[in-house]
Amino acid sequence: MSDDEIRARALAVALQYEKGSKEAPRVVAKGRGLVAEKIVALAAENGVVIETNPVLAEALSGVELDETIPLELYDAIAVVIGYVLQQTRR
Repeated sequence: MSDDEIRARALAVALQYEKGSKEAPRVVAKGRGLVAEKIVALAAENGVVIETNPVLAEALSGVELDETIPLELYDAIAVVIGYVLQQTRR
């Protein structure tokens, strides 16, 4: 597979979660290829912790924009939130 093919298949999903909120995280951006690259670049520029998990990203890609994550992904997202909190405390 060429680098261009790999980039075209790249997937990024951005979540928003308010610490202490009773609402589940929501999908605020998602895309493949160049859009995925832009999402990751913007996150990095803004100091957002980036977690690489292709399986979880694929599952989240089915969630509509501005929708909360489905119940079946809560456990996986809880692990990611724990990781993010750990990284931001450093």
